[in-house]
Parts: sequence; C-alpha cells; structure tokens
Amino acid sequence: MIVRRFFVTVFAATLLVGACGGDPPPPPPPPQPDADSLARYQDSVRRAEEERRRLAEEEAERRRAEEARQRAIAAARATLEEMVFFDYDMSEIRNDAETALRAKVEILRRSPQVQIRIEGHADERGSTEYNMALGNRRAEAIRQFLVGFGLNENRFEIVSFGEGRPLQQGSTESAWARNRRGQFVITAGGNAINPGQ
Repeated sequence: MIVRRFFVTVFAATLLVGACGGDPPPPPPPPQPDADSLARYQDSVRRAEEERRRLAEEEAERRRAEEARQRAIAAARATLEEMVFFDYDMSEIRNDAETALRAKVEILRRSPQVQIRIEGHADERGSTEYNMALGNRRAEAIRQFLVGFGLNENRFEIVSFGEGRPLQQGSTESAWARNRRGQFVITAGGNAINPGQ
C-alpha cells in the first residue's frame, strides 16, 4: 500500500513537472489583410502624399507671391524716390520730370499713409541766397504739381538746400545739370506703400 502511494505520488509529480515544462505553443500567424483593407490603406497613403504635395506647392506659391510683392514695393519706393531735374535758372516742371511725377501720383493715391519731403537743389552758379530761393521754388513747383492731382498738400514737406548738397562735384555743364534737381525722401508710411497690381 505504501509502495502504491509512492508510485501514485511519483506519477502525479511527473505529470505535474511535464505539464509545466517545455516550449509554449507557437503564436498564431498574423492575420492577412483582406483586399478591401489593403485598398483602404493604400488609398490613405496616396491621399496623405497628395496632401503633402499640395501643402508644399501652396507654400512655394506663397513664397513666390511674397517675393513678387516685395519686388513691387521696392520698385514703387524707387519710383517715389526718383529725382527730377530742372533747366538752368528755372523752376518749371520739364516734360521728363512730369512723366516721373505722374508715376509718383499713382503710387501716392494707393498709399495714403506715405508722406514725402521734397528737397529743392540748385547748381553752384548764383549767390547762396538766390540758390536757396531757387531751390525752394523748385520744391514748391513739385508740390503744387502733385497737389494738382488731388493729393493732400499736408503729405508734402518742402525744403531747399540751394547749392549746398551737390549731387555731382565739378564746374561743368553735366555736373550743373545733375545738381539742378528735386529729390524725394519718404518721411512716413514707407512700410505702407501699395505698389498696385
């Protein structure tokens, strides 16, 4: 009887040890996607790639538009700052100056915040007092031309430098011609220039 119990105990222990040991069964294989799932996945990947391309193209277009806008603003600023020239001892607006001033008018109409200082200059011939007065007449002639197009006179400050700030040194006709001028300095609203289309 003792022997029998001994064998039963050994047999049970053997079964227990055998049940606990050994390799676990292998995991089941991953499920294979069906055709619909695969198509949905591929479609979502395609849509994501199209969206990425669309966003990249929009960003590139936005950059191109901003660069074009900055170039247009720079060109408008250059037009506003373009000098005009006068004949000897004259303050009347010449035809070439009129063309340049008309180009300024269009930009100034679109950019009401912009204010400009108009500087009148003369060549070295004549007295200092005479050249100061001549520079003032030239600046005033420019202002009145611009105001004649409906622009507010308060947007324009005038100052004369007479012969005191020559653009070109020398006592030659070409130097004198460069020094008889009106210059333009943007004093306010430079960041609000509207170059138009």
